[in-house]
This record gives sequence, structure tokens and C-alpha cells, in this order.
Amino acid sequence: MGTVTPPTQVPRHIPLVEELGWIPVDEAGAAGVARRVAVDLARRLGFSDERTGEVAIVAAELASNLHRHADVGALSVRCLRSGDIGAVELVAVDSGPGMADLVFSGSDGTSTAGTLGIGLGAVRRLSSHSGGYSLPGRGTVLTAQLWPDRRDAGVPVVAGLTRPITGETLCGDRWAARVRGDALLVLVADGLGHGALAATAASAAVDAFLAADDLDAPAAIVGHLHRVISHTRGAAVSVARVEGGTVRFAGLGNVAGVIASPAGERRGMVSMPGIVGHQSRGVREFTYDLPPEAVVVLHSDGVSDRWNLRDYPGLSRQDPLLIAGTLLRDAGVRRDDACVAAVRP
Repeated sequence: MGTVTPPTQVPRHIPLVEELGWIPVDEAGAAGVARRVAVDLARRLGFSDERTGEVAIVAAELASNLHRHADVGALSVRCLRSGDIGAVELVAVDSGPGMADLVFSGSDGTSTAGTLGIGLGAVRRLSSHSGGYSLPGRGTVLTAQLWPDRRDAGVPVVAGLTRPITGETLCGDRWAARVRGDALLVLVADGLGHGALAATAASAAVDAFLAADDLDAPAAIVGHLHRVISHTRGAAVSVARVEGGTVRFAGLGNVAGVIASPAGERRGMVSMPGIVGHQSRGVREFTYDLPPEAVVVLHSDGVSDRWNLRDYPGLSRQDPLLIAGTLLRDAGVRRDDACVAAVRP
């Protein structure tokens, strides 16, 4: 499963994420759809036939597991790019009965459906990195990342997940992260409205954020984005800079920033009123202490702020993608685009 990066060290490069969309798993045939989407992506990325076959197995197993056990389940297919190399990433989210012992459930020969029980064990063996979090009565989130050479991808320190409003295929919320020295910079952008124009605004904010690698102060970054994306309809944007035991934060609009501890303490970070690209009375930056074991979460207003890590035992120690997926499932609203980004130092 890899090792956890110490708080004062961050990876030199954060893979870029392209969301290919969510596949509802409400019938047996959905497993075939998920397999085809994942296989098409693997082929476009130049995977070998053998590795493409392994992608097919993992995608089919995750989707089949959703169909067998979940009340409401969906599978996200994503493309990760690190330089010239791409990877297939799968995120399975459900609101099913959950599993009391996910490690045991992932062992070969274990099944709750009368099958051979090799599904989750195969996912773990074939993936470069995989993870899962399950809570009885709440549901399960499973992730699998497959690079072409089956290299151990390790546990990331930051991850995010988006979901469009019901009825749309494009999401107007985006997230991104980049490294500056020993600091990790994270952005969440919520384009005004929904659909293509909102997605264009959020994408412009992300592109400008990634290109401005000479800027490392959140207020300066937000100010830069305010000038650069004025040709779009605008966006609510927040930027957090995480380094060691400190978080620096700046935002315009209603993208929330929260420092949350597993014991239940939550500290909201201050964002100023405005719309990046259109309206601003000034950008202010605030500095906060980051307690041990706390996580930093940024999310759009498509995610309710009525969540608390105290309700999810052990989640704060998991892969940030599992944190993002769990919060998106339980706190995300269907009447708006939604995005969650999580940092676990």
C-alpha cells in the first residue's frame, strides 16, 4: 500500500486528474459499461494487452461488487497523468450496508454473496495502489489506481473528487494541487451556475493556478486568478497552502475550507465575499495551526458543511481520496455540482 509522506515532505509532482464521468451501477449490465470505459482509457494510454486485461478485471470486479451489495452505487473512471505517463483510476462509491471488516472482505476466498470471493482480493493484487473505507449502515468507498508498469504508486497526500449536478455530464467544480518547495498548494474552484460555461470558468481557474508556479501565497494566487479569468462567467475559489503544522488560506466566494480532527473539532477558514473574475472588495489571507492527525478539506457549496470526522472512525488516517469520496457521498447534494479535496499530511 506504500508509505505515508511525512508532513514536512511533499511529492515533487502531483498527477493531473481528468474525470471521465460517473457510471451508475443499477443493473448487471453496468459492469460491462464500466469495463469498456476503463479498457478504452487504458488503450489510449498505451497499456500493454496484459495490463489492459488487468484493468478490465478490476473495473468489472468493482462494478459487480456495487451491483451485488449496494443500494445506491456509482463508479467514477478517471485518467491520471504524470508527465508522459498515464494511469487509470477507479472510485466505487455506494450507500449499501457496508462491511465491518473490509480487510477480511478483501481476502481471497471471502464472499458474502455465495461466490468464490476473489473480487476485492484481485483488485488489491492487480492495482498499483488500492484502498477502501467502509462503515456498517453507511456504505463503502473503494479505490484502485493502475499505472502501466504496475509500479507502487504509494499513498498520496492530497486527492479530490467531483460530481456534476443531476442531469448534467459536465461538472462546473474543479480542484487542483501543485508543489512549491516543501509546501502543498490546493485549489477548489466552483464556476458560477452549471454546465459547460461553469466548467469553462472552473477550468480556466485551474489552468491559471497550475501555470502560476512562481506564486506561493494563497492571497496572491487568488488575486492573480481574479485578473486572469475575467473573460469567463467567474467562479468561487479557495486556495490553501499546507506546510508542516501551518495552513495559509485565502478565498473569494463560498468554497469552504475546514481543518478537521478525528475527535470532531472543526475550524472553518475565512473566505471573503466576491466572485473571482468579476467582484472583489479585496483578498485577505489567514494563517491557521494544523494540529497533529488533522486533515484539511476544501469543498464547494454543493457539499453540505454538516459533516464531522467524529462520525467516521478511522477515516482521517485513510487515503485522501477515500476521505473525499466518503464526504462527497454523504454530504454532497444532487441539486448542485459538488467537489471535495482533502489533504492528509
